[in-house]
Amino acid sequence: MIELFNRTALECSKLITEHYSTSFTLGIKTLDRKFHFPIYAVYGFVRYADEIVDTFYNYDQKYLLEKFKKDTYEAIADGISLNPILHSFQWVVREYRIERELIDAFLKSMEMDLYVNKYTDNSYQEYIYGSAEVVGLMCLRVFCEGDLAMFDRLKEPARKLGAAFQKVNFLRDLKDDYIDRGRVYFPGVNFSEFTKDAKRLIEKDIQQDFDEAYAGILNLPRGARMGVHLAYTYYQTLFNKIKQIPASRIQEERIRVPDMKKIALLAQTYVRFRWSGQ
Repeated sequence: MIELFNRTALECSKLITEHYSTSFTLGIKTLDRKFHFPIYAVYGFVRYADEIVDTFYNYDQKYLLEKFKKDTYEAIADGISLNPILHSFQWVVREYRIERELIDAFLKSMEMDLYVNKYTDNSYQEYIYGSAEVVGLMCLRVFCEGDLAMFDRLKEPARKLGAAFQKVNFLRDLKDDYIDRGRVYFPGVNFSEFTKDAKRLIEKDIQQDFDEAYAGILNLPRGARMGVHLAYTYYQTLFNKIKQIPASRIQEERIRVPDMKKIALLAQTYVRFRWSGQ
């Protein structure tokens, strides 16, 4: 009955994705079905780690993260875990040969959220790599299905896409991160006097990441292309909305793309890919 246990664990990762992120759920549903559960497994893992450092303030977060880290590596070594999220993740790590280095970097960035409030250029790049770029690389391992040459061709665009997503999140979540948590991710920026020029410099950097990522999306395997393009389109739409908002307002509210707009983007993406044969 191990198959039932495996399936149930993967369903738990799917449930977490559906409850935490409408946009990623829509993106995953437009992937080839063979990619659904592997990407749910990756998302469930990174979401739970992020919850530890962003939500559980009434608990010993350092202890919880250390335990999560220990349990993660034990699950990967043993090939099983009674934690369904870690059981799903160890499966995708072993099945698609996701490197330990990517997992190490991700967990290091989660740890940084517990003790780093202001970032230098170096620590910012380290955090972006570990919190976002490696997640893109984990997903790329799944999409490439063991094709090492394809992975090597697409790994830089995958990193850029992950970086763009994370930086947009930083702008979107500025109120929560700066006002509520005291975090300043963008180096050298004084958010107590966040200016139009400072915002434009950040936006220029983000757009460059988006531009460098786009060619890689178009060269993904066909079964992954539409889903990743949908996520790209959603984040570019969110980013465009943020760009239209004054710097002063960014600190006052969390900018969102309404669910109906997300559905419209899904329909547009589907039509584009279905009729273009991409």
